[in-house]
Amino acid sequence: LVFSQFTSYLALVKSRLTSEGIEYEYLDGATRNRAGQISAFREGEAPVFLISLKAGGFGLTLTEADYVFILDPWWNPAAENQAIDRTHRIGQDKPVNVYRLVASDTIEEKVLALQERKRDLFDAVVGQTASVAAPLGADDIMGLLGD
Repeated sequence: LVFSQFTSYLALVKSRLTSEGIEYEYLDGATRNRAGQISAFREGEAPVFLISLKAGGFGLTLTEADYVFILDPWWNPAAENQAIDRTHRIGQDKPVNVYRLVASDTIEEKVLALQERKRDLFDAVVGQTASVAAPLGADDIMGLLGD
């Protein structure tokens, strides 16, 4: 499974897979035949499933996959966890390998730091009303854009 929050990034991956002759299925918010794409992947018609993080993070069971690639980190760790959890379902009989691609010295490193702060905050107040799904605040945005 290959996840990205950007359909334009997935389009680049599609182009490369096509040029290499690698079959794939594709799912984003505009996909009309969602069930068909999912079924084709589950039945082994393609070894790669490209999925928009927002479109494919919920309601899918994809235990046929044992590799998950997150191409770009999202500020909300819960969204990434939901995507990864597509493979961690009843019926998964293989270890699942997860890879997050992060370019050094980019905003992606700051996004990972923000994710960690959100996880730490959630862990500190478990049992209360905090959530890692809380929206970005002004301080979060300044931290991403700042030094």
